[in-house]
Amino acid sequence: MSDERITAGLDIGSGAVKAVVMRSSGEKEELLAYSVARIRKREVETVVEEVFREALKGADGAAIDYLATTGEGEDIRFATGHFYGMTTHARGGLFLAPGARAVLDIGALHSRAVAMDERGKVLDYKMTSQCASGSGQFLENIARYLGVSQEEIGGLSQEADDPERVSSICAVLAETDVINMVSRGISTPNILRGIHESMAGRFARLLRSLGVHGETFVSGGLASDTGLLAATQDALNEDKRRTRPLTVKGHELSIYAGAIGAALWGAFRHRKLELARKVWTEEHPLWN
Repeated sequence: MSDERITAGLDIGSGAVKAVVMRSSGEKEELLAYSVARIRKREVETVVEEVFREALKGADGAAIDYLATTGEGEDIRFATGHFYGMTTHARGGLFLAPGARAVLDIGALHSRAVAMDERGKVLDYKMTSQCASGSGQFLENIARYLGVSQEEIGGLSQEADDPERVSSICAVLAETDVINMVSRGISTPNILRGIHESMAGRFARLLRSLGVHGETFVSGGLASDTGLLAATQDALNEDKRRTRPLTVKGHELSIYAGAIGAALWGAFRHRKLELARKVWTEEHPLWN
């Protein structure tokens, strides 16, 4: 029985599909290829096939032993198995940040904080409501209204000199707040920093409610938003009662954390299935 496995992970979110191909051999885990595409009103399965083909191309067409899905991928017809999002983001976060003991996953429609152990096992979690103005979709809508790209948000936010926070936790009402700010002449950096601070306050409360300390890995597309990470760290630093520090950390591949975790759990499940098959054939040689 070979110890090397090539597995793929597909993370189907509300706004984008992410795919990775991983090689696992004993304790060694290697990311071979990855791909991402926005859904943008297209058929989800069409985007899934496109992204998966691109990832396979990056892995030189490697034969896949196990294809695992996560997120909204339970019905993908060619998948081998499915894993829950909290489990995959915890495992993928641990792969990208081995020292992390929590994951803050900022999705398109909601955000969640997950506490985990050193093996990536989920210990506890907390989640924002779907209506909350602390999601990727909300920030994307605001950026579009302000006429800035996603890549510009972080830098502009850090130029703020007098940020004005969004007061409402409802995304619709919060967008109305932003429209009012623009009409009052509030600058784009101050609006973005205010939004970041409002979001960061909610994220900080999620993490504090879990009782975690040390390093928290930020997954999802907004992990590349330097302004949001800075605001979240500032919000965590405001709690003077904490005796143990709590820090947030992003990664250039943060958006792939769920897909990476799915591929790694797929490798684990495949190894277990192979072992069970080996035991069965040894105990029932006539069936071999």
